[in-house]
Amino acid sequence: MTPTIKDVAKLSNVSVATVSRILNNLGGYSEETRIQVLKVVNEIGYKRNAIARSLSTNTTRTIGVIIPDVSTNFDGEIIRGIEDSARNNNYSVILCNTGSEGIRTLEYLRIVEERKLDAVIIVSIQILDEYYKVLNKMNIPYILISTKSFNYDMPYIKVDDISASYAATKYLLDRGHKNIAMISGTKKDPIAGWPRVQGYINALLDYGIKLDDELIVYGDFSYKSGIECMNILLNKKKKFTAIFVASDDMAVGVLNVAYRESIRIPEDLSVIGYDNTKIAIMSIPPLTTLSQPLYEMGCKAFNEILNMLNGKESKREIIMQHNIVERETVKWLK
Repeated sequence: MTPTIKDVAKLSNVSVATVSRILNNLGGYSEETRIQVLKVVNEIGYKRNAIARSLSTNTTRTIGVIIPDVSTNFDGEIIRGIEDSARNNNYSVILCNTGSEGIRTLEYLRIVEERKLDAVIIVSIQILDEYYKVLNKMNIPYILISTKSFNYDMPYIKVDDISASYAATKYLLDRGHKNIAMISGTKKDPIAGWPRVQGYINALLDYGIKLDDELIVYGDFSYKSGIECMNILLNKKKKFTAIFVASDDMAVGVLNVAYRESIRIPEDLSVIGYDNTKIAIMSIPPLTTLSQPLYEMGCKAFNEILNMLNGKESKREIIMQHNIVERETVKWLK
């Protein structure tokens, strides 16, 4: 017979209410009692009925994470941060992969509503009017990561992309590079596409370097587009000694082309990426990159959601710090 919460209470010599409070981290019991109850739970193999629990508490202890591409290194670090924090607080996470263009976002928002999830986190997706309307109607806590709304007051966590891209470009300029190319993300993306280009342009202009539009190529942040964009740059036959790439995945695509074209990194060409994902460490040579605290952003987002669920005030805007991680793909010019 399947063990019940009554069995746990009886064997622990406490009330059913006490067992329930311990399993839901609600407090009001001694540490000795908590240890005893959890010991019984493990010994008899008691598992809580999630459906019954959600009916009695009107919560599911589950949040939805809507994300454009769970296969990228960037998204993987954010997800890890969210899941670790959720698990530490006895919450579950449902991942909703909308595709690289976010085409299934509205569909997943409606699924979140139908399944009565407690909250939702939206990662790297441009916020359209219809998304905001659905979120507003659902009346559950939500927060954005690595994106923001220009039209609505929505809580978000991200780095300042203009400032971060400026820092990455300045890093190359300070090392003597003047002919600096850029491989950007999606051109029409107002969140991480154009702002990173703007930071690059601002740095060049501040150093008195004339902008050459031919040295800017647009991809979609993926490894494949990094290869395609690097080939486009090389075919233009333009002179450049360094390249700023708007994602680590694309930067590794650049390293791939450089290897095949016998371009030595960093002797012939310096490369700096953006994100500081695991692929930057594993690339050959290891990639110098602009670091976003991706894991910490995921943890912070869940903690803000938890504050909202507990009726506490949440910050509307959280700007995370960025920094340069030096490895082996940038050379000083004399």
